[in-house]
Amino acid sequence: MSETAARKAVVLLSGGVDSTTTLAIARNEGCEAYALTFRYGQRHSREIDAAGEVARYLGVARHVVLDIDLKSFGGSALTDDIEVPKGRGLSDIARDIPVTYVPARNTIFLSFALAFAETVGAQDIFIGVNALDYSGYPDCRPEYIAAFERMANLATKAGVEGRPFRIHAPLIAMTKAEIIRTGARLGVDYSLTTTCYDPSADGKACGRCDACLLRLEGFRQAGMEDPVPYTYKG
Repeated sequence: MSETAARKAVVLLSGGVDSTTTLAIARNEGCEAYALTFRYGQRHSREIDAAGEVARYLGVARHVVLDIDLKSFGGSALTDDIEVPKGRGLSDIARDIPVTYVPARNTIFLSFALAFAETVGAQDIFIGVNALDYSGYPDCRPEYIAAFERMANLATKAGVEGRPFRIHAPLIAMTKAEIIRTGARLGVDYSLTTTCYDPSADGKACGRCDACLLRLEGFRQAGMEDPVPYTYKG
């Protein structure tokens, strides 16, 4: 770990490659990490289990799993009875905003993270969004992160009293391969993580959804073997 003075930080943790690497970066920077995971009505709970395993492995100060019901709204293949796209070409994935986009999800998640941070006295919030190897989601762009940070410092007691919040998106300009290499260098065990939008009943990744395809390509470009089991691995 870094020898810099410890500071509190809230880290959004889904149990996937990006959020796990982000947590490892925060810990490497010397942060006392408070991990926040959501059970939001997503298709499966495997990612919640993975987030718990990752949080224990990387040593967080506290891990909160928060229940919110975005399934009541629906509108996404992750929260509604909509088929998850599979077998798309990598060049097609970022062409349009896909049906796996959950309306306003990162705004909702960051808002809860902001409340958590203000409560525990943290001024730093880490989120694993990425603007390169992503699925076309509008809430993964640098301008969105900057806008939310401005809002956070207008809308909170801490912000107006001169204790500003900083929203960190350390992966924002990395390729998936660079993210994986970074995590490996920091000692991340990617066998604990899960990425698939539509895993099998026994937890195996489908290998064909957008998330699986981006993950597999990232490991391939990084020159590493993905350690998680797949139903299909093309």
